[in-house]
Amino acid sequence: MNRRKFLAASAVSVAGLSGCLGLGGGSGSNPQSDEGYDTKEQYGQNVPLAPLSDVYDWYQQDDGRFVDARRRTQYDTSHIEGAVLSPAPDGLSENDPVSSWSKDERIICYCGCPHHLSSMRAGKLMQNGYENVYVIDEGYWAWHEKGYPVTGQNTEASPQKYVIDGVADPAFVGDNAWARHLETGQNEATSILEDGSYSLHVKFHDVTPDSVLTVQTPEYEVEGTIEELSSRVVTG
Repeated sequence: MNRRKFLAASAVSVAGLSGCLGLGGGSGSNPQSDEGYDTKEQYGQNVPLAPLSDVYDWYQQDDGRFVDARRRTQYDTSHIEGAVLSPAPDGLSENDPVSSWSKDERIICYCGCPHHLSSMRAGKLMQNGYENVYVIDEGYWAWHEKGYPVTGQNTEASPQKYVIDGVADPAFVGDNAWARHLETGQNEATSILEDGSYSLHVKFHDVTPDSVLTVQTPEYEVEGTIEELSSRVVTG
């Protein structure tokens, strides 16, 4: 793909832990794709988790379009150069850029968690007939830390990670728990596990321990500061 054309399409801890827990709305199995990649089940689709090294090769060869599955604030602050914003799970409500792409183009989704929101977006795309969809296994921040091409209003920003653990009714296994910062529109999600537990790994721009988040599950909604929510197990 021509680069110019590509760009135009354009226990609980608050420590810096990496990755998201959760099973992506599917079972605990970890099957492999035809390429030998591990997959994550979302919306009945086995989403391939492509390693960063392969994804960067595709990027250098202009062999793929990139989708940022986060929200506008995170995207505007920094994102992979050439990526478009198409938030999880369903993209933009109007004029989503992916809607004009060919169903057989290689599409690489990413988020910061590293791959819950991105696998949700990828799963929806696959459900809608896109045939060549992947997720960056290590997530956006691994790309950022490698010094690979990024752009945005503050490409040096790397926000603090916070962990919010909670428990919901095990009947909601596979459903999502969400952490939302309503002031900036940022959110993060993870799956509710078989025992009802979940762990939200939150890395939002322009928040502090005093910032108020809303934690939502199918069972309850709880509001509190990051410090409060990350210092206990949220139970509704």
